[in-house]
Amino acid sequence: MSLVKLTIKGISYSQTQNGAYALILNEVDGERKLPIVIGAFEAQSIAIALEKEIKPPRPLTHDLFKSFADRFDIVVKQVIIHKLVDGVFYSSIICERDKIEEIIDARTSDAIALALRFNAPIFTYKNILDKAGIYLNPSPTETDTNDDDEGVLSTPETFGLDSEGKAGDTYVSMSLSELHDALEKAVQDEDYEKAAKIRDEISKRES
Repeated sequence: MSLVKLTIKGISYSQTQNGAYALILNEVDGERKLPIVIGAFEAQSIAIALEKEIKPPRPLTHDLFKSFADRFDIVVKQVIIHKLVDGVFYSSIICERDKIEEIIDARTSDAIALALRFNAPIFTYKNILDKAGIYLNPSPTETDTNDDDEGVLSTPETFGLDSEGKAGDTYVSMSLSELHDALEKAVQDEDYEKAAKIRDEISKRES
């Protein structure tokens, strides 16, 4: 299976849902985006790593891991998001010490937080991106009002709840056709956290 390189587009957050964050990854040689729902601590750690000028007064957990690895000459070579099961992404951290390579299982949010600190590339397999990647295809009217998609998530954006007032639970009762329509609308509205949850529900049914 071929690997696809990803970059971080940004982090989207909710002012109405505590702990709801979406990490947005971009396909380097394409236009698909891969939204991944992550926890508040991991979102903070990734955001701090993205902002090179921000230095926490005491090391965060991922900073401590980086210092520990540096002390013992362990290098993170790359991160691979290698599996998607029931909406959960599984990742591996590829490390090297004394020219010996080791593969360590990790949560995707932790793996990406560490990849940023080691300046390590992030990859996923093509079949995962085919299954979970989202295309942005704005209509002509939307293009007129938002000409520069590249700045959409350069800083954190707010996303709201779905029309029923809570995200996730309501999708179980929707048909597959309704889910695809809802996914398309969420993408058009740039509501990536909602899009990720709808995509995960679709993935469960089609698997």
